[in-house]
Amino acid sequence: MVLKLKTLEEYNMPRIQCRVCRRVGESVCGREKCAFKKRPFPPGRLDSEKKHKSSRSEYGDQLRDKQKLRVAYGLREKQFSAYVNKAINTKGSNTQELINRFLESRLDNVVFRSGFANTRALARQIVNHGHITVNGRKLSIASYSVKVGDVVAIREGSKTLKYFAKLSEKFEPTVPSWLKIDAKKNGYYNCFIT
Repeated sequence: MVLKLKTLEEYNMPRIQCRVCRRVGESVCGREKCAFKKRPFPPGRLDSEKKHKSSRSEYGDQLRDKQKLRVAYGLREKQFSAYVNKAINTKGSNTQELINRFLESRLDNVVFRSGFANTRALARQIVNHGHITVNGRKLSIASYSVKVGDVVAIREGSKTLKYFAKLSEKFEPTVPSWLKIDAKKNGYYNCFIT
């Protein structure tokens, strides 16, 4: 019997590896033992070993910023370009602000910002496994765009799991201004989008 291993493209989300952190020049993986902290330079040959040293262009800086944003939110290129095209086609507002608004309103990001998960990757897994409800309905789509007035909570059946039982003890999120955390109800929190 031959086992066929899946490639990263066949999974829902690419795993952020520390070489990506080293390439973009910032720790975006969220790990404590990130390789960027030990080796804060890009992977490959060192600049001192290269024959032809290249200077950073404006295009290179823009590309690096775009990759940093894309990797931080755990998106593929096609998903990210769809958000960019949607922001460009929307009239009236600044494109950069719209891209940030679209990325911040994703359900996996709201779960991360509300403190239900330590990283965006864990938040995405929690959403995909069906542990989160929006307005009382179970949602398992991480890219769902949360709207103003929506209530995001942990599903009743999931509250008995070990992860969520420990979560109520160590719950100390840093909440942005557009997110409101409701007081404890039965030992658990709900968050409201304002």
